Amino acid sequence: MKKIIYTVLAASLSLNAFAQKADGTTKSLVNAEKAFAEAATKNGTREAFVKYAASDAIVFRPNPVNAKTFYATAPDMKNLNWTVNYARVARSGDLGFTTGSYVVEGEPKSYGHYLSIWRAKEGKWEYILSLGAETNRPLVNMPPDFKEPKDHYTPKFATDKEIKASRDIIYTTEKTLNTMLKTHGASAFAGFLNPDAQLMFPGTDLIVGKDKIQAFNNRMIDKISLKTTSADKALGGDIAYTYGIATIDYKADLRESFHYVFIWERQADFSWNITTQLFTLAER
Repeated sequence: MKKIIYTVLAASLSLNAFAQKADGTTKSLVNAEKAFAEAATKNGTREAFVKYAASDAIVFRPNPVNAKTFYATAPDMKNLNWTVNYARVARSGDLGFTTGSYVVEGEPKSYGHYLSIWRAKEGKWEYILSLGAETNRPLVNMPPDFKEPKDHYTPKFATDKEIKASRDIIYTTEKTLNTMLKTHGASAFAGFLNPDAQLMFPGTDLIVGKDKIQAFNNRMIDKISLKTTSADKALGGDIAYTYGIATIDYKADLRESFHYVFIWERQADFSWNITTQLFTLAER
């Protein structure tokens, strides 16, 4: 009997390890995200969000806090469900991100978008940043979009100086964007968005496509400014992210502050465009 128990326990531990396994593929990241969501439903958010978090992971509740510290004492929930429908992994396999929709069951239900950034460490995926934007209504179902990296590349040697210089390119790009936003308003995003970019904004369905995002910006936003908190870049040099505070003046004579995360993708000409944006209200 003891032998059976030990065998079942060993199998369970192996399954848990496999659930977070990072092998450089988007498939492995999607598996980790799905296992994370299942763990939250089965065991509660407290255990799941601690287990899958990196030691320096950040969640927004509503302002940024360390994930492990927050969930160590946060109220536990088993009524949070989410579905991943978009995922990408850098060619170096060290960084990836997922987006999708969530539902909090109850009376009343609440709904929203989420975006999580993941880092591969010692052969497993850990999230390093996670945030959501509430919509207060069910989101339109989107077909899954899980593309694998076009190739695999990791530099054999990268000094701290080289990594910093590479990261500084992202800071400089966002600084340039912010300068353009100050002079040209939200229309400046047009020069920094991928044609198939996606925008997640509180109270709206997922907006896909540069033209549709620009139409939303032109309809809603008078002015917007960014204050970058942090940025990082995959070793393969094809994916990066930034996050910070955005101040938006609406055309309806209202100002609000948001936390934002942008996912950046390197282009063929070595410039950088935004492929994914999520805004969520900051604490007022």
